[in-house]
Amino acid sequence: MNHSAPPVAVLAIDGGNSKMDVALVADDGRLLACANGPGASAQTVGLPAAVRAIDALVTRAAEAAGLNPRDAGPLARHTAAYLAGVDIPQEQKAMDDALRERNWSLTTTVDNDTFAIFRAGTTSHWGIGIVCGAGINAVGVGPDGQVVRFPALGPISGDFGGGGDLSRHVMWHAVRDEDGRGDATLLRAAVMEHFGAASVTDVVIALHLGEITQAELYELPPVLFRVAAAGDPIAVSLIDRQAEEIALLARATMRRLGLAETPTDVVLGGGVLTARDPLLMERIDAWMSKEAPQAVVRINDVPAIAGAALLGLDHLGINSAAEEVLRAALRVG
Repeated sequence: MNHSAPPVAVLAIDGGNSKMDVALVADDGRLLACANGPGASAQTVGLPAAVRAIDALVTRAAEAAGLNPRDAGPLARHTAAYLAGVDIPQEQKAMDDALRERNWSLTTTVDNDTFAIFRAGTTSHWGIGIVCGAGINAVGVGPDGQVVRFPALGPISGDFGGGGDLSRHVMWHAVRDEDGRGDATLLRAAVMEHFGAASVTDVVIALHLGEITQAELYELPPVLFRVAAAGDPIAVSLIDRQAEEIALLARATMRRLGLAETPTDVVLGGGVLTARDPLLMERIDAWMSKEAPQAVVRINDVPAIAGAALLGLDHLGINSAAEEVLRAALRVG
């Protein structure tokens, strides 16, 4: 097949820390094919491995759509790739160069996955997106196109939150309860039960030896939610701290965009937030009322891959009717 006239409008790629999705989308918003797999952040696995993982999913999606990505010429008119681990300009350029070499499309945009989460949650082209998945990040786009972003490199760039931080704090408190350095908490027993261990120390040693993986450690937020719902003070304090951080990101971004007094969509995405834990949502509302009262909080009802595809359609200047078709195809539930 000759791809001199690409049969696909957008090749959309959304890559988080824990999962990756690829979609092929037609000009009218029809979802032609999807493929998904585990996350492959370049910060974690390295750029070559991340590109190989993306390539494998693009191949799967193309084949599902009856196309051969190895044929001469581009597969799509535009590639819209929004990826975790693309946090600073150097990372963005390196990934952009690598994806352009694949010759999947006539044009390519590469940026952080938080932009896809934001676009998935609003029909507006300005506002704020906050992702709280394995890590935490935020971006803002002003009505004039001004962009605000954060380095999002963990504690060294002032960050707190996401499944990684919450899981490590769950372990920290559980260990200190067990050895007597800290206060008693139901998190201790919950951690032991979750991992089927006789002690929290056994879990620590298994983590140290690699017998429990980091991905398995990051499964602890639902445990935290359950213990907090039972009223455990330490668990509740962690939920409250996470909620405060979400509100502080919204406040800081709105102020930097000059929107502190303007009603502004704040789209929440990522597994920690889309789980819609009642206590976390309650505390987010309370902290938003204090720190960012003009925030209009929205939680995605479509996955972030929809946002990547919509940003691709935006780039091509395709009309809003296509957006409704795509949202209907990907809407959760």
